[in-house]
Amino acid sequence: MMAANTFDAMFSGVIGQEYQLLKLICPFATEMSRLVGFEVGEYCKSKSEPQAIVELGGGTGITTLAILSADERSSVLSVDNEPAMQNQAKQSLQRWADNGRLGFSGDDALSALTQLESGSVDIVASAYTLHNFEAGYRRQVIQEIFRVLKTGGQFINGDRYALDEVGVHTRNTQKEVAGYFKALKEINRLDLLEQWIIHLFNDESENHIMRESIALQQMIEAGFERIQFKSRHDVNALLTAQK
Repeated sequence: MMAANTFDAMFSGVIGQEYQLLKLICPFATEMSRLVGFEVGEYCKSKSEPQAIVELGGGTGITTLAILSADERSSVLSVDNEPAMQNQAKQSLQRWADNGRLGFSGDDALSALTQLESGSVDIVASAYTLHNFEAGYRRQVIQEIFRVLKTGGQFINGDRYALDEVGVHTRNTQKEVAGYFKALKEINRLDLLEQWIIHLFNDESENHIMRESIALQQMIEAGFERIQFKSRHDVNALLTAQK
């Protein structure tokens, strides 16, 4: 696994301010990008051929870079329907696009997946994207992920998986909010604090919250096997599953 300090140095050079700000506000989010990249690398090590990877919710490119760095042979299609963030990723990661290893889709996740052939993708990877989806939409996305994966293909998702024990989950969320206040007040970015708190209300709403047991059941219903929750840290967890 790439050491955290090496990861920080590489990402600071490519992503720059976006990476440093995210690391300040939510340190485990950047760690989760590293872990997603590590899981991609471990999967690719066992394969003799370059792997076709789809990333859902590429954003400004932090997790995209982790995936690209995990295996130098594989190609990535990064999906994100937020033009401003994707344009930042295109600028930061232009050299990977220029050498043919990185492509972009501006469609939403479900639309992008439905356009792919069944059994055409080796890995679908994501970080902090699925929890943003409305519950019914998320269920469809999970079903489409299963469809597009090849037999033996891997789904790797670092995300907010709410604990089934509501009291513990609430305390973890309160701890997270306290961290936002501390980090953003120190740099006088109350505008960002407002945005993060508003977004968190959406994450925690009944029709969005991604409860661990429900997420597991949806994966099983879609057909996934070898489903594992790894590296849990408060509200954050890494999930891997195989078709």
